[in-house]
Amino acid sequence: MNEPNAIVPGRAGILLINLGTPEAPKAGAVRTYLREFLSDPRVIEKQNGVWKLVLNGIILPFRPRIKARAYRKIWNTERDESPLKTITRSQAEKLAQLFGPQSGVLVDWAMRYGFPSIASRFEAMVRAGCDRILVVPLYPQYSASTTATVADEVFRVMMKMRAQPALRIAQPYYNDAVYIEALAASLTTAISAAIEPPEIILASYHGMPKEYVDKGDPYYSHCEITTQLLREKLGLDEQKLIMTFQSRFGRTEWLQPYTDKTLEALAKRGVQNVAIITPGFAADCLETLEEIAIEDANIFRKAGGRGFTVVPCLNDSAGGMETISSIVGQELRGWV
Repeated sequence: MNEPNAIVPGRAGILLINLGTPEAPKAGAVRTYLREFLSDPRVIEKQNGVWKLVLNGIILPFRPRIKARAYRKIWNTERDESPLKTITRSQAEKLAQLFGPQSGVLVDWAMRYGFPSIASRFEAMVRAGCDRILVVPLYPQYSASTTATVADEVFRVMMKMRAQPALRIAQPYYNDAVYIEALAASLTTAISAAIEPPEIILASYHGMPKEYVDKGDPYYSHCEITTQLLREKLGLDEQKLIMTFQSRFGRTEWLQPYTDKTLEALAKRGVQNVAIITPGFAADCLETLEEIAIEDANIFRKAGGRGFTVVPCLNDSAGGMETISSIVGQELRGWV
């Protein structure tokens, strides 16, 4: 690693970090991405010989072709990148505009898996004179498989540095008032634009093996708190706003109820119109644009449902940027 001889004092950096994305909607690029992602012991804790056989003998030879087709459905062809990358870049650019060039604050973005890497952007910030860096994992609810692995990677980068900057890692913001207000506003806007009002609303979060929560991961409780605060903000009860979990993988038991199974059951029960909000995602991605908006919509309608309203993630909207800037403002106290 090429590192500076000295850090020029007096500049703060903010590094927004999201999960990651393949570089192309092609099997080879997806395979590269999945290999890095699924080899992380924070994501798949049992990195034993059996898992490596499954990963290299079953998952990587076949799954990338399926996922590549899914990515092609949502790909940003104009910029030749996934929507997650487009949105995360825009979030960083808008945050930089909020600070302004006179602030001296440097804002950048990175992906935990794929490009731009955390190492490349963190090192660039140090070379640019940042002697203190705030890392903002764009995950409202804490999980060892998301937030913690970001911290792991940042610490690995810093271990190679002789002159280390001061470091702060933003707290999860699952119960932040600005975030809850933004979610409520986005849901209200989407419902008001729907042709028919939803009878049931689902708050769908990314799934996790139940075993991880049993071992002490606070993710499930954070999702519960976010959902309950959203209910209270909108005056809804547990029957009207249901918490579910999506994107399960493998045969082990994941957090329940499952989003797809819940949608199917609702339709078979006679529910005709639903809305789905995804509070655990700071930016729209494959899981929201393809899994929810296409796959789960088809499941619901095939089972007898009709109206399917998907609430966009906060993304770089006014509410999304208010949320990010509020979190950053709290974390930067004493630094700027």
